[in-house]
Amino acid sequence: MLTNPVFISVVVLTVLSLARVHVIFAILMAAITAGLLSNLSLSDTLSTFLGGMGGQSETALSYILLGIFAAMIAHSNITKMLIDKLLSVKKMNKYMLLLMVAGLTCLSGNLIPVHIAFIPILIPPLLIFFNYLRLDRRAVACALTFGLKMPYILIPAGYGLIFHGIIVQEVSINGMPVTLSQVPLAMAIPALGMFVGLFIAIFFTYRKPRDYETEEERASHAEIFASSVQLAAGTERVKQKFEVRDVLTLVAIVGALVVQIQVQSLVLGALVGIIVMFAARVVTLGEGEVVVQEGVKLMGAIAFVMLLASGYATVLKDTGSVTNLVTAVEGYFSYGKVAGAALLLLIGLLVTMGIGTSFGTVPILAAVFVPICMVMGFSPLATIALIGTAGALGDAGSPASDSTLGPTSGLNADGKHHHIWDTCVPTFLHYNIPLFIFGILAAAIL
Repeated sequence: MLTNPVFISVVVLTVLSLARVHVIFAILMAAITAGLLSNLSLSDTLSTFLGGMGGQSETALSYILLGIFAAMIAHSNITKMLIDKLLSVKKMNKYMLLLMVAGLTCLSGNLIPVHIAFIPILIPPLLIFFNYLRLDRRAVACALTFGLKMPYILIPAGYGLIFHGIIVQEVSINGMPVTLSQVPLAMAIPALGMFVGLFIAIFFTYRKPRDYETEEERASHAEIFASSVQLAAGTERVKQKFEVRDVLTLVAIVGALVVQIQVQSLVLGALVGIIVMFAARVVTLGEGEVVVQEGVKLMGAIAFVMLLASGYATVLKDTGSVTNLVTAVEGYFSYGKVAGAALLLLIGLLVTMGIGTSFGTVPILAAVFVPICMVMGFSPLATIALIGTAGALGDAGSPASDSTLGPTSGLNADGKHHHIWDTCVPTFLHYNIPLFIFGILAAAIL
């Protein structure tokens, strides 16, 4: 196992990332390492890598369109009204704020289909508020990642419907017929582990105050914050009423959600939302160029990282490295279901940490996991729990995951939040460890 290309390349990716090498270069070096260790030449490795980048082209395009849609939503008054509402809440404390952030983020993947595109719009204006409360941004990163990840694991709507559909399709194709209704039942226990991780992060690990400003900056921003609270609670808040354009924005959001669910396409859903915003003149054609540029700026870098992660996944898949990894540890499956479940989840962690997407990991893992689960006597529910959890493991904590790239894009707006040490490491510890434990528990119980 220790000489397997998947294991070594993920170690390379992790070490480079922890050493503050940019994620783009870290993924490239990890992919080259995997290819060379699989006896591919450098040119063949790069060719496979570039050819595989198209595997996430739809995801990348959807992120760009969602970024544009989110920028259009911000062009209305809805975002400002939400921020003002947060500022005007009396007796607001950091625990309430973190739970509200986690709750709002949960809506982004299921009810309001903008996914991570809302983060660079909503979070930067709140940074002064976070600093005023002396809030540890690592706790905010954990709250955001929880909201991005837990809903698709458990809830069959929006992104969750896509994830559950992939699990059902891949498990059934590989010889174990399952239904969509079984997935939420199977994933309930692993999802509970994420609630435990969120609770520990907010109320224990990152509860101590943390300063991101000098005394002079705190004094200056305290005045700005006090003024903002007065405006939010005073006459400004009274004047800030729902306008026709805000109603039309909500219509666009609902339309995007309906199309996404009916057609199961994020691209078409986002496109419908954009068209409605233009047609309703919430954003005029003259303003379109500026708004589109803002949207591309919000999500362009993340979309490109998703393409690179797809290329890396293709190198691992085409070289048979994942299958070889399973073969290397198959002798340990004879130690019983608990040991077998732990090994399967460990493999899932390694693979997803590398390619950064649970959605793309499931098809790779299902092909080798389902036969093993059938031989070991795991039930369909236990098999779903293992494959779903193995796919989700590593999504939190991976340098190439949208679940970590999204939070960093908002929290690092002032350059005081590091992607690896302040987002990836905290989310890895607080979500992958509980998912691993509760995934084994689900496999043993179901």
